[in-house]
Amino acid sequence: MSDHQLLLEGYHPDSDTALASAFLIAGSDNQCESPRHRHRKGQLILAIHGGVTCKVMDALWIVPKNCALWVPGGRDHSNHVTPNARLCFLFIEPGAAEMPDFCCTLALPALVRELILHLATLPQGNDSPVRQRLIQVLFDQLPRKPDSQYYLPYPEDKRLRRMIDYMRENPADMLLQYDWAKTLAMSERNLSRLILRETGMNFRRWKQQLQFILAIEALSGGASVQQTALLLGYDSASAFINMFKRALGKTPGHWSGAFTR
Repeated sequence: MSDHQLLLEGYHPDSDTALASAFLIAGSDNQCESPRHRHRKGQLILAIHGGVTCKVMDALWIVPKNCALWVPGGRDHSNHVTPNARLCFLFIEPGAAEMPDFCCTLALPALVRELILHLATLPQGNDSPVRQRLIQVLFDQLPRKPDSQYYLPYPEDKRLRRMIDYMRENPADMLLQYDWAKTLAMSERNLSRLILRETGMNFRRWKQQLQFILAIEALSGGASVQQTALLLGYDSASAFINMFKRALGKTPGHWSGAFTR
């Protein structure tokens, strides 16, 4: 499942001149990651069912419940979806709506979500008065206040990329900073400085942020709280729940199970 699926259906984001175009996208039975790509239109990504993480230039983003990820036009990005995910893509013509010029998550009011989903059911084209009225109301209601807690700064340094790739593939065994310093043949101090310079976070905060993203992805994909706790290497679900609630203000159960409409 990817934006390239849209191309097979005859839609090309770069040639579409409509102010806004929306599409409901169904995933497959397997996890899938789209190739890295870009288009001139801005894109709002909603997770209707299941979970989606997006890699946008220098960061990894999770699309949380009742939110959408905004990707401005011209930004390289790829999407990773959980099995049986259902997404909605909203493509917006550059300059048509007042949107942030940076990637961010936006909390979506129920009205905005329903407007986008309804737009996806209408025939494509620029000449429909119904579409034009709906798009204008949608643009008036779109939120513009970003929420930045659902992303992980992605490093450029090859050593740190090796580290984060391992952590993503082995979430129950992410290792300590001391272990990574030995593995990468660096002193702990130099590794600490490198992580801070590349990500703006210390190792502990950066590692915890990755855990949150992997946890929300697993919960959104249908894993139970107990399964997610074990996935991340916690000895008990209660320890995982307490850590999660202290950091994000909500229990894992808020994301447990697929999103519904």
